[in-house]
Amino acid sequence: MALQVAWFLLIGVVLTVYVVLDGFDLGVGIWYPFARRDEERRALLASVGPVWDGNEVWLLTGGGALFAAFPPVYAAVFSGLYLPLMLLLFALIARAVSFEFRGKEDAAGWRKAWDAAFALGSILPAFLFGVVAGNLLRGLPLDARGDYAGGFLDLLHPFALVAGGLGFALFAQQGATWAWMKTEGELTDQARGWAFLSWGAAALLFVAATIWVLAGLPHLRENFLALPVLWGLPVAALVLLALTGWAVLTDHSGRAFLFSSLTIVSLMATFGASVFPHFVRASNDPRLSLTAYNSSSSALTLEVMLVIAGLGVPLVAGYTIWAYRKFRGKVRVGHY
Repeated sequence: MALQVAWFLLIGVVLTVYVVLDGFDLGVGIWYPFARRDEERRALLASVGPVWDGNEVWLLTGGGALFAAFPPVYAAVFSGLYLPLMLLLFALIARAVSFEFRGKEDAAGWRKAWDAAFALGSILPAFLFGVVAGNLLRGLPLDARGDYAGGFLDLLHPFALVAGGLGFALFAQQGATWAWMKTEGELTDQARGWAFLSWGAAALLFVAATIWVLAGLPHLRENFLALPVLWGLPVAALVLLALTGWAVLTDHSGRAFLFSSLTIVSLMATFGASVFPHFVRASNDPRLSLTAYNSSSSALTLEVMLVIAGLGVPLVAGYTIWAYRKFRGKVRVGHY
């Protein structure tokens, strides 16, 4: 049982790091179409260019860990959420290609095409990540084999759309505060305005999602009622979101990015505390739910994988820290 809990926590930590890091470069892509000049668009690309691919390593790590430690969960999630996850994957691919190809030609049409790919490849994942999270919070209909028993349109229920909007707003906030912190001149002032707009949207959607959870999804309160100290997690998220707005209003870009990042961390922790031990809650019959206890690999597999993770994750973390230290400071336009 301890091994299953350890892997639940490890996957949660890895995905949280991904959301914080890739959150800002997806967020930069959300605001990218609003840059006024080509020089500003190149500056936005340069702000994330050295680190975006390293950020996505954390998503691959989380997906690989889920596959190795909880194979039935991996199968259920990637079959039940096949269409939104494939849209997300193709969007991320288009976004990655746009980084490499935009600067290969100077023709305006060429650059506009890759600009569109970069923007759409950022906007779609930011929304779809929230939709996936909303469905996992609400629960999915599963059959006796643990397979998804609904259709694509069933995934687009109102709560999932609210969660998608909240995820989109948080990514936009993360990207705006990053761009504000990393750029210079008029673009810096523009990014501060983006930060304020996205913070306002995130605050409204956070309140809406919270009311919905408290009023309509009582199963998400079970762990909090059993262990009241967990209420500190959503309270921390609310306080940190308020501090993000304060930092924006008082013109502190570094603090705004820090508080925005910590808001995401606290919301991810709240998500984990709400669903544990479930990975996929069966909305039609709780007995069909996929949990950390009934869907894990063998104890030997978990032990071996934990040793591998203990060696590999610190290496990835060390490289990530080195990359951010290497490219700290304001950006230069570069070859984009």
